[in-house]
Amino acid sequence: MRGGGTEMDPMDIKYVNKCRFAVASGIFDGYDVPHQPSNMSDRSKKLFCFLMVVDEASLDFIKENATIREDSDGGLWVGMWRLVLLKHPPYDEPRRNGKVPKILTHRLFPQAQYSIWIDGDNQNNALKSMHVMHNYMVEVKYKLIVNTYGVGRIPLPLLNINTIAVYEEADANKRRKRYARPLIDLHMKIYYYEGMEPWSLKKSTISDVPEGAVIIREHTALNNLFSCLWFNEVNLFTPRDQLSFGYVVDRLGGAFKFFMFPNCEYNSLFVLHPHTREHSSKVEWVKSLSEFKGSGSNMKESRGGLGLWTPYPGELDSVMLPQVRIRRPLKVLYIICKEKSNTDNLWEFIKHWG
Repeated sequence: MRGGGTEMDPMDIKYVNKCRFAVASGIFDGYDVPHQPSNMSDRSKKLFCFLMVVDEASLDFIKENATIREDSDGGLWVGMWRLVLLKHPPYDEPRRNGKVPKILTHRLFPQAQYSIWIDGDNQNNALKSMHVMHNYMVEVKYKLIVNTYGVGRIPLPLLNINTIAVYEEADANKRRKRYARPLIDLHMKIYYYEGMEPWSLKKSTISDVPEGAVIIREHTALNNLFSCLWFNEVNLFTPRDQLSFGYVVDRLGGAFKFFMFPNCEYNSLFVLHPHTREHSSKVEWVKSLSEFKGSGSNMKESRGGLGLWTPYPGELDSVMLPQVRIRRPLKVLYIICKEKSNTDNLWEFIKHWG
């Protein structure tokens, strides 16, 4: 990706080009430290490359808070993780920079045939992850697998279906100050204007919203195309990738097949660790577009989300977003996974209670 705003050191390029099976993660702006995979078999150590993508701020933070060793080729390691430094990040916003390795995994590691993406605040149970990859990719023939339950994560072995529609997820993002509220609204108005309907039983998926902390994929041509289209949306609008995933799936019609696994499986595979600090971007607290005027203009991203500031060819002022409803009978519905572990049962439950 030379000249594309994210450049890797030649020694890292040489190393990753040997990787056919990659476990990838990323840390940007020093929000996490690498968490070592557990239950590693000798075969997994030989088969998989564990690649931790970092920016320079995170590399400095890791050097101060973890033990780094250097191999004979100059490569940097923290335990099992090979640190891969991305120089010249393309965006002002660290969270948007983090989408480069997360979504464009096939571009950073072009020789990889399979990959498992893990958000930087997660610790991987390697042995169980291999089982999930085998069960869904080999046995059931899915090419992309992602975990689901939206922004309202809870530390329980349950599936949250409160945000199965993208407009519900957008509302949750606003309430939790994940990005500027008026820009999230604008993002959603564009999608609604372009025909993105709220999730309903007419759709073939159990949700429009991935949680996205875990993405398991085979690097097929269609998967790579989907990833590029998904990244285009994240580049153009808000950096909240959960809001763009369902839109791209919708625009591709039935051409793109994937599987969403529930939160109970996620909790059996990964341990969620707290960030080293809270994200502190001022743009997340913006409640009105007027706050971007005058001295507030410096809160605008200069290299990302430009579609939010470019005149849209349609009339958006009259667009009324779908009403966000709380699903009955409780404010948040959960499914106990051990009782609703297969997709058919999950689908029947949603049809009954959704």
